[in-house]
Amino acid sequence: MGKLMLKTDPKVDQVFAGYPETVRDKMQFLRELVIETAKEIQSIDELEETLKWGEPSFVTKNGSTLRMDWKEKAPNQYAMYFQCTSRLVDTFRLVFDQKFQYEGKRAIVFQLNQKIPVEELKECIRASLTYHNVKHLMTLGI
Repeated sequence: MGKLMLKTDPKVDQVFAGYPETVRDKMQFLRELVIETAKEIQSIDELEETLKWGEPSFVTKNGSTLRMDWKEKAPNQYAMYFQCTSRLVDTFRLVFDQKFQYEGKRAIVFQLNQKIPVEELKECIRASLTYHNVKHLMTLGI
């Protein structure tokens, strides 16, 4: 485990504070899971937590931007978003099949009352944070 430098835009905390109470803990769990996973990847020494399209996002030097959000128009779910032009979500479908609910080529969607398969989600996060190093591998190192 390397030493991870986390750079957080203060506006990210404002977005988290603005989530309804019923959602905030779920979103915070995803946030902590991304940070925990990044700490476990030796090749990542810096993780930037910022806002992209107003959504909490994570960026690494050799990764694909990973976003997460809850939207008022779908109040019973929240999601983790991946670059739709990448092979990420297609690969997650191939490897994990029914473990997750997907939205096109761009997201893994979670229901508020759902138990998240943590180890499998960490594999998805790992693939996203290291995407440019693993995109040549058939299943992205998963």
